Amino acid sequence: MAQSVKLADDIMALVRREADLHSRSVAGQITHWLKIGRAIEHSGSFDYARITAALEGKLDTTQLGEEEDVAWLDAFTEKMGHPSDDEEAFFARRQALGRGVGLDAGGNLVYAKEDTAA
Repeated sequence: MAQSVKLADDIMALVRREADLHSRSVAGQITHWLKIGRAIEHSGSFDYARITAALEGKLDTTQLGEEEDVAWLDAFTEKMGHPSDDEEAFFARRQALGRGVGLDAGGNLVYAKEDTAA
């Protein structure tokens, strides 16, 4: 039975581009990548559990193999691009207290802008 899955627009753009390049349907491309990913996770040179341990801080990233390191970096970059609920709450509290909420490109403390619409 077919199932619907929501994918981000940027992921779908990648899928469509690769599907066109390899004369596959969108569903065919996703299935192809799914099979490759599963095979990699189960291969002897790539241990997904080690990557997960590195993402959790339980394994030093210098202990990862080359393929594992690439997968870890991709996952780490993705994870760091989306603040957790706890991080959002932390910075909301800092903003409410008038404290700095981050650093600019020059390393200077940035304060939340006052809401001038009130």
